[in-house]
Amino acid sequence: MKVLVTGVNGQLGFDVIKVLNSRQIECLGVDMQDFDITDKSATVEYIENYNPDVVVHCAAYTAVDRAEDDSENCYKVNVTGTENIASACRDIDAKMLYVSTDYVYGGKGTDPFEPTDATDPKSVYGSTKLGGENAVRNLLDKYFIVRTSWVFGINGNNFVKTMLRLGAEREMLTVVDDQIGSPTYTPDLARLIYDLIVTEKYGIYHGTNENYCSWAEFAAEIMKLGNRNCVIKPIPSSEYPAKAERPLNSRLSKKCLDDAGIDRLPTWQDALKRYFEEMKGI
Repeated sequence: MKVLVTGVNGQLGFDVIKVLNSRQIECLGVDMQDFDITDKSATVEYIENYNPDVVVHCAAYTAVDRAEDDSENCYKVNVTGTENIASACRDIDAKMLYVSTDYVYGGKGTDPFEPTDATDPKSVYGSTKLGGENAVRNLLDKYFIVRTSWVFGINGNNFVKTMLRLGAEREMLTVVDDQIGSPTYTPDLARLIYDLIVTEKYGIYHGTNENYCSWAEFAAEIMKLGNRNCVIKPIPSSEYPAKAERPLNSRLSKKCLDDAGIDRLPTWQDALKRYFEEMKGI
């Protein structure tokens, strides 16, 4: 098996390559310096030349608030870019795995969303990621879509690193407590991606670490493990205005993994401990 991974300079792409290498899978990680995914001819030419059996598409426009004022570029990357990659996969009969997000749902209620539940994105980012999903589904039969949430990894910026930095500078931080979801550790998600692409169990999946928490609860655990003497003060989202609307309910059901015989990810609490261990080694 030969795998091409986009967005290798990001958190997830970095760890997908690590997992593939650890399993002696022939792979190539690419990013913006290699080709522009919004340029169809350049994208198709690059992918056809490498001729992979699978493309794992991690590259995305993920600046959620900036996207509200930059919708054209966000659309180009998340929809047009994904469509271009899917077209190339169709031309060479390759499988494609597209990484999506909890933002495709409306975020209402308290029940975990199933992959079959209605989508209702409330932001430009969520709308364009759903547009990317639709491009994949319209062009391909051999696809995996993995919706994830609250991603953190060693390569790049994330909530954990931000909390540790602010926790060293301040005695108290206010963090929202009415948005509930699952933090997801990129090495665990990368393992899930590998487990899927070696199968022909195509479809839409949810890939997050187990258990749910609020951002405030997540922050408190970060301070504890990071030995920060910083108090986390929970606040409602209404007191933390942001340009893009965040889903209050980001709970994603993993029954889809059980049904496919794919192992679930460990708990986010276990993942966070391993992340701190990983950070000690760099």
